[in-house]
Amino acid sequence: MRKHLIILGLTFAGLAAFAVFAGWAFFAASESGAGWRSLGPIWPYLFGGCAVAATLTALLMWLAFYSANHGYDDRIDPEGH
Repeated sequence: MRKHLIILGLTFAGLAAFAVFAGWAFFAASESGAGWRSLGPIWPYLFGGCAVAATLTALLMWLAFYSANHGYDDRIDPEGH
């Protein structure tokens, strides 16, 4: 149960940090002279980070299913049966 709390806590902390960043970015952009156009430089980094996370997730899922389908995850009986 403790392991789940750590994972949930880290997930919540990451989402909270992103929410704070997004709030700051939108507030700062609305207060600056360029208005909402000043958010332009942020979007490539946001989309790039999402693309990297999605690619890593897909790769790890493929690896998990590949190893399961090819018998790498099967338990071996110590007596060889």
